[in-house]
Amino acid sequence: MGNNVEYEKEIHIKMTSDDMEKIRGRMAEVGSINMSAYMRKMALNGYIIVLDLSDVKEVLRLLHIAGNNLNQYARKANVDGGVYNIDMRNLKESFEEINETMKAILVKLSSIY
Repeated sequence: MGNNVEYEKEIHIKMTSDDMEKIRGRMAEVGSINMSAYMRKMALNGYIIVLDLSDVKEVLRLLHIAGNNLNQYARKANVDGGVYNIDMRNLKESFEEINETMKAILVKLSSIY
């Protein structure tokens, strides 16, 4: 929450040690160390979503490689007047890999409610 917010109201709850451990575990999963901020966020929003963006980073890496390959093929076409079939096949495979990775990302995102 904001740095200049003055919290004036309190809520007291009782829970078991097991419940407290579960809450601390969930806090650790989302990287929260402030119990009050975590509980406030959960009470107001009902959920916290933490996205693993490693798949998106991988797609960006693959796009960068494919873009570099495309630039090389364009230079080659300008110099030699053509591009080899193997070059086009490699480029097609790169874009198919990107497409499959994006589909996997969309499947994961669709499971978030």
